[in-house]
Order: sequence, then C-alpha cells, then structure tokens
Amino acid sequence: MPIHDPLWFRADQWLTGGSGAAAAEPALAVVGVPNSASSLSPSQAYRTPARLRDVLGRLSTFDGDTGLDLRELPVVDRGDWPVADLDMHAVPAAVEDAAARLDPSPVHAFLGGDNAITRPLVRGLARALGGDLRSIGVLTLDAHHDVRTLDRGPTNGTPIRGLIEDGLPGPHVAQVGILAFANSREYRNYCDEHEIWVATMADVERRGVDVVTGEALARLASRCERILVDVDVDVLDRAFAPGCPGSRPGGMSPRQLFTATRICGRHPKVCAADFVEVDPERDVAEITLLNTATALLSFAAGLAERLAGTAP
Repeated sequence: MPIHDPLWFRADQWLTGGSGAAAAEPALAVVGVPNSASSLSPSQAYRTPARLRDVLGRLSTFDGDTGLDLRELPVVDRGDWPVADLDMHAVPAAVEDAAARLDPSPVHAFLGGDNAITRPLVRGLARALGGDLRSIGVLTLDAHHDVRTLDRGPTNGTPIRGLIEDGLPGPHVAQVGILAFANSREYRNYCDEHEIWVATMADVERRGVDVVTGEALARLASRCERILVDVDVDVLDRAFAPGCPGSRPGGMSPRQLFTATRICGRHPKVCAADFVEVDPERDVAEITLLNTATALLSFAAGLAERLAGTAP
C-alpha cells in the first residue's frame, strides 16, 4: 500500500470523488466495459477496468507541465457494465443499449475491454444524442485499420468495417498512427475506397502528432456533430505497451499519445473516448497500464482546459 500523504493527491481519489469537486453534474463520466470475448488473440482485457482504477493510485492529479490540477474537474465513476461474461454475439446489443441510456451531458471515458466495444458504443451514443450514425465521427488512435471482414463475427478487428456497413460514412472516420507491417494492402484499399482518412506513423513523425491529430479532428468536425475517440493502446510502440497483443515496434511514444489524447479532450465536438486492447495479464511492471492511465488523465486534462477556456 502507498504511504498516505495528504499533500500528494492521487488520481484514484479524484475518480472516487475525494477531490471535493461537486460531481452532481459531472463534466466527465467514467464507465468500465469489461469484455474481451471478441478478441482475435486470447485476451484478459476484461480485467483492465479494475486494474486501471488501481493503477491510478500511483499517479497524481497535478500536471506539472501546465499547472493544471484535475481536482477542479468534476468526475463520476459509473462503475462497470455487466458484460464481462457475455459472448461476442451478445456483447454488441448489451453495450449499445447501455450506451443509448447514458446521460449525454458529460463527456464519457470508457475503459475497455477490447476494441469490439467501439462499434456498439458509437451506435449507442448516436441514439443517446438523438441522432443517427451520420451525425457521428470516429477518430482512431490505432496501429491497425480494424476493417477485417465480419465472417468470424464482430471481433476486435472489425469495428470500423462494421460501422461502415451500419451506415457510417467513410469520410466520418479518421485514423492516426497506422503502422507499417501491421496491416494488409487489401485493408488499406478498403479504407481508400471508402474515403477513410489515414495518417500513418510516418506522417505523425514528419508533421508532428499535434498537427496530425488537429487536422483529423478538424476534418471530422466539418462533417459531424459529435466525435468519439477510439484509443487503441496498441498504437504505442511495443516497448511501451507489452500488455497489448497487437502492439508492434515503431509505434507512438507515450508523450505522443498523451499529446494526442489531450488535444482530443480539448475539442468541443469530442463527446467520448474509449481506451481499449490492454491485457493486464500480459503487462510488464504495469508499463501498459500506467501509460493507459496517463492517457486517460491527459484526455481529462484536455477537457478541463476546454471547459476553462484555457486550451491553446
């Protein structure tokens, strides 16, 4: 157990309401979606929401880079949806229905689970917001296109193709961090044919993650009323995400990911983000969990800047 220090406020205390910031009308709502029955590689990602809440106890709410303290951001933890034991065919309807019942007022952060939860989250949020799929945009921070065919079911490799087949226009999807030797020519062709905007890791390195993420958000915002950000943590380089079965060498650095999620939190049309594809049983020294938790806090910091009107 960490030594209690009343002058070192921890992020898990903030999440559980210990900051003193009134959460009757939260600005951020956190929800666990603990299912990994749809993973192409065997995964225990269903354990991640609980493990992320624990690892937040090793992080503070204070951003020493900017002086921002998340204690001022009202947050509520809505707990976990009861989907851990559902099979891949039952998960989509359960997640979509739960998302459709959400109060759309706060921004939401969903703790997965695998990437198969993204498709029903988008469908459900569209319903909760009173629109249809054509009102939503999806920004993926991901090494992969996630447009595999659906012949094996709604797996974690299919959420973007599934949404396109559901009626989401291709130009309503932007992908940042696509990695060399992690996708096929056929799946890139699918993205090109459906006018999905793709920024590779080479683009991120050449132009800067801030520029590329900002452009992706601007493109979506010109077409969509609301944006969901899909943070597939395997966008990180394998060295920083050993707990992600799909992570590979050459991916983002943690600082690049934190910058991207903070920029997403700042954007006025971003209504939600999911954090997916972490298997805590494969992790090493909690490297992946700590990076995921910091990405979550960076997203929350961006939201705090949005609400305070202090975003750059």
